Amino acid sequence: MTGEEAMIHAELLERRLRDEIAEPPHLTVVEATSVAPQPQMLPCFDFTPCGETRSEQFEGWRNSFGAMLELTDTADQDATRPFTGRQTVWDLGSMILAEITTDRLSFSSLPGHVRRDPVDHWTMTLLTSGFIQTETSRTSFSAGPGEVQIHSLGRVFDGDVRQKSRMLMLFVPRDFSVETAVTLGQSEFSTLSTGMGRLFSDYLTDVSNRLKLLQPGDLPGLAAATRAMILACVSPSRDHIEAAEGPIATVLLERARKLVQSRLLDPKLGSEMVRRELGISRTRLYNLFEPFGGVMHYIQHRRLQSAYAALTDPSDRRLIFQIAEERGFSDGAEFSRAFKRAFGDSPSDIRKRGGGGMPSRHSLDDCSAEERLGLLLRRLQG
Repeated sequence: MTGEEAMIHAELLERRLRDEIAEPPHLTVVEATSVAPQPQMLPCFDFTPCGETRSEQFEGWRNSFGAMLELTDTADQDATRPFTGRQTVWDLGSMILAEITTDRLSFSSLPGHVRRDPVDHWTMTLLTSGFIQTETSRTSFSAGPGEVQIHSLGRVFDGDVRQKSRMLMLFVPRDFSVETAVTLGQSEFSTLSTGMGRLFSDYLTDVSNRLKLLQPGDLPGLAAATRAMILACVSPSRDHIEAAEGPIATVLLERARKLVQSRLLDPKLGSEMVRRELGISRTRLYNLFEPFGGVMHYIQHRRLQSAYAALTDPSDRRLIFQIAEERGFSDGAEFSRAFKRAFGDSPSDIRKRGGGGMPSRHSLDDCSAEERLGLLLRRLQG
C-alpha cells in the first residue's frame, strides 16, 4: 500500500468508526429541572490526592496505582511544594479508560520489583502533554505529545514521567479478543509513531470527548470499534524477538485458562497437570504464566475467586472451612490470610455482607477514592 492509499484508507476507517460511536441521530434535547437518572450514565470516578504535606499527597497517589505500578517521587527536595495529580476513570465494562494528570515521577512494574499480586493488562497510553521514557531488559522507548505507548503490566519494566504530564490510558484485558491479544503481544513495549498510530491517537481522544454522551447500551459498539481500531492501527514491531511466538502463546494460554476453570476443584490440579495437558515443556509453561506469578499462583487466585462466589451465594450455607477445603485449603488460617490479601476482607466479613457478584464490583461505592482504580483493574482481570 502506498502512502497516499494508506492515508485514504485511514480517513475512510476513521469516518466509519466515528459514525459507529456517534450520538443517536434523532436525539431531542428537553429541558428538565432534575438530574438525568444515574443508570443512564457510564460509571465515572474522580480522584485527587489530599494531605497536608507533599509526602502524604504522593502516598495517596502511589496507593491509587498500587495494583499496577510502584511509583517514586522524583521531584526536587522542596517538601513545601504540593504534589499534584488527578484521575478520571471511566468503567467501560470490557475496558477501562483513565484520564491522568501527574507531576513528574518514576515508575516500575510490579513483577520483578515488588512481591505483590499484580494485574495483567495491556495499557495503551496516549501522551497529550509531557514526556515518558520506558526501559526494559531488551529495549528503551519514549513518547511525547500525540504518541501512544504500549506496555504489558505483567512484564518487567521501569520508566520516568520526565515532567508534568497529561495522558489518556486505555486498559485492555488479555481476554478482550484473541486477535487483539496477538496484535498487542507482538507490539508491546513500543511507541506507535506511524500514520496509523496517529490515527489511533485521534480515535482515543475522540472517545474520551464523547464518553459523557454515551450510555451503557453503547458499550458493545464502543468495544467493537476499539477492537477494530487496535487491529487496524497497531503495527507489529519487526524487531520484536518474540513476535512469532505471540499467536502460539495466546492459544496456549487460552487453553490453559479453560483447563484450570474446568478442573478448578480437582485436588490433582497443578503445574504438572497443566503442562501435560498442553503438551509443552516446563520452561515454556513457566514463561507462559510468569506474568501471573506462576501456575500455582494463578490457580490459587482462581480458587479464591470461586470461594468468594460461594460465600456470597445465599443458597450456599456450608461452613467456611468446607468451602475452603473444597478448594485445596486445608489450613483455615492460611485460607483467611490469602483471601484477605486478594479481596481486602476476611471470608467471614464477606459472608456477613453477602451480595454475590464479582469480588470488587459491589464495593466500588464503598471503597476510598484512591482504591477505585485498583478495584476496577482487578475486576477487569476477571
